Amino acid sequence: MMKTFDDMKDRLVELDVRKMEENVFSLISKEWMLVCAGDASSFNMMTASWGGLGWLWNRPVAFVFIRPERHTHGFTENHDTMTLSFLGDGCRDILNFCGTKSGRDCDKVAETGLKPFLSPSGNILFEQARLSLECRKLFKIKLDEAAFIDKSLLDRFYGANGGQHDMYVVEIERVWKIK
Repeated sequence: MMKTFDDMKDRLVELDVRKMEENVFSLISKEWMLVCAGDASSFNMMTASWGGLGWLWNRPVAFVFIRPERHTHGFTENHDTMTLSFLGDGCRDILNFCGTKSGRDCDKVAETGLKPFLSPSGNILFEQARLSLECRKLFKIKLDEAAFIDKSLLDRFYGANGGQHDMYVVEIERVWKIK
């Protein structure tokens, strides 16, 4: 049985997203993140090393890129929210596994030892995450080959490497940090 927020609340503190002191460039590019969508009955997560955090439409936002062929994409499409979890040092093996294996073929929680629990909003968080962002989808667009100004990016990141990403702009509604 999955833990609830009440089981974890003594280990977490909620942060004001506007007062975060994280280096947003290091968070995603160096630390990577788990993108998770779904609910207590069914969810999936994947590793992402691309994305961004910023301010758009007078809101704190994240930019998340998911290829349509990824298993997590379907969960993202079918739910209004997602979480972005930063696991920190010592969890690269979990991130490597979740970035190279599909939830269609294995149970990522069982295989990695991830320990999910529900946030007060019913989103999936992980005990191993040192920092977690609860986000709500605001916008989605499919990257279009014709829109690329630097065409070398198409050869380097697409074609034989997979389909073009969908970009989601999500509002960061809550931030949780391990005490």
